[in-house]
Amino acid sequence: MSNAIDKTRYLAGVQCLRRLYLLVHQPEFATKTDAAGETIIEQGHEIGMLARRLFRGGITVNEDDVDLAIRRTRELLADPNVSAIFEGTFRNGGVLVRVDILHRRGDGRWRMIEVKSTTEVKDHHLEDVAIQYRVLSRSGVDLASACVAHVNRGYVYSGGDIDVWRFFRIRNVTRIVQSLQPKLTFQLRAEWTVLGMPTAPDLPHGRHCTDPITCEFYDRCNPQRPDDHISCLPRLHANAIEELEQMGVESIHDVPDDFELTEIQRRAATCVQTGQPWFDREGLKKALGGLEHPLYFADFETVNPAIPKFGGMKPYDQLPFQWSVHVVRESGADPEHLEYVATDTRDTRREFTSSLCRVLGDRGSIVVYSTFESQRLAELARWLPEYAERIDAIQVRLFDLLPVVREHTYHPAYTGSFSIKSVLPALVPEMTYEDMEVSNGRDAGLAWQALVRGGLSQTQHESIMKALLDYCGRDTSGLLRICEALNRSNE
Repeated sequence: MSNAIDKTRYLAGVQCLRRLYLLVHQPEFATKTDAAGETIIEQGHEIGMLARRLFRGGITVNEDDVDLAIRRTRELLADPNVSAIFEGTFRNGGVLVRVDILHRRGDGRWRMIEVKSTTEVKDHHLEDVAIQYRVLSRSGVDLASACVAHVNRGYVYSGGDIDVWRFFRIRNVTRIVQSLQPKLTFQLRAEWTVLGMPTAPDLPHGRHCTDPITCEFYDRCNPQRPDDHISCLPRLHANAIEELEQMGVESIHDVPDDFELTEIQRRAATCVQTGQPWFDREGLKKALGGLEHPLYFADFETVNPAIPKFGGMKPYDQLPFQWSVHVVRESGADPEHLEYVATDTRDTRREFTSSLCRVLGDRGSIVVYSTFESQRLAELARWLPEYAERIDAIQVRLFDLLPVVREHTYHPAYTGSFSIKSVLPALVPEMTYEDMEVSNGRDAGLAWQALVRGGLSQTQHESIMKALLDYCGRDTSGLLRICEALNRSNE
């Protein structure tokens, strides 16, 4: 039944009824899942499999055919020797659900558990559990409770097997999902009505296009906006955008002078309206005047696995695998480039740290962009206490260029963003990330994971390695060039 509602479709409808219609009737217009999306799906699967270890001896409903899966689930429910069921399948009133875990309690009643890879229970998780609760309770299952098992961000891995009872936290949400049942009834009626319509409902775009997830039909409902659109003002709140749109204002050129904006937003508006960049020369001179040679420009690349890989790590801790450093030994000297990439799945945190400390020496300013590198260094100091003193000395020398750019510059080409991906091509037009095989940190992490996973030809291995080195090197050479551009603005 093509119009049947499963929990994925139901949740799509909760987010946006237009999304539900397109998902069912026009799925060919959906954006294909990219490598990052596939990684998230794979990670969720790994978390789900890990959660099954909470209830050893449980039986999985493996049947792909829905009717066979439902029949098999009923058989397992009726067998008192079955302590837990994984992927139990139920259908009621045209709604189909597969339940992550059903645990039989000592009194014979059932506990339903939805497994999530997040570190907290979110509102849309409750909607997910609520639709399952409705179907199961109407299918004759004696439910004692409905729960969400989520990742415990505070769990510290000590090596060996994951301690699943500490890795997960199980929260009882029965009362909440029971209170959602009347709302759920109205929501289902709305979804059935929409699915029966001849065309997709014409609904306005808004925050729901990206909350709780970015809709796979986002581009269909949100055409690309021009660079002078009001959404290109830095950190302009959605309520302010809505207020301006209600006034008929969509271009930054038309924002009234008396409309309430922050100092940075007003500065950005003025730059767009005049077409001229703005530099606070005195502020830049003061901020950059304290930099001392040798000057180091540093950048790290990391991955953040949900399941910790090495001792001392917590879920979603950032694991550094690459660094790049450009160094200018003295004023006017040509920059030198040094770099490191881990090449296998070993614990290379010590190797990463020792090589970095060796390159950074004990004097000179270390320019970074944001607090990311400082946070990673603090974690390395915690994991490797023998390096704590050297890392502390390095952190004292860090100079964050991001707040300098944010407070003392603006260029119309920033289009509201102070990320290095926007700032570098604005201030140094010949340097962009558009020509790069790896062009952002997410892709760098995916590329590195493919590299160390193995199974690549020599050509593929060399190609990925080059892409990683080029990307991280572009970040640090870009930092150097941004500093040069800012210094020139003072001349």
